[in-house]
Amino acid sequence: MIHMEYYLVVSTVMMFAGIYGFLTRRNTLAILISIELMLNATDINFAVFNRFLFPEGMEGYFFALFSIAISAAETAIAIAIMINIYRNIRSIQIRHLDKLKW
Repeated sequence: MIHMEYYLVVSTVMMFAGIYGFLTRRNTLAILISIELMLNATDINFAVFNRFLFPEGMEGYFFALFSIAISAAETAIAIAIMINIYRNIRSIQIRHLDKLKW
């Protein structure tokens, strides 16, 4: 059986990779992928803590399933916004978004 610490290490690495990508990337699609990494890290935590703290309960799995559904809706909306931005200014780089003000 795998110990809880291994799952938490994987989740922590995913979270910090997402934070690093969010803070350093200048492309909206790369930022969206970083946000998805952070959401997946929280899903792993929900499932792991449910499995190890309450082995008979299903609450953590339902929270993870609900979080996956929310992140799918968030991704669809974010991609639709990116498509509209690209149609207007022909770029999805963060530095070009100030052109949308005028």
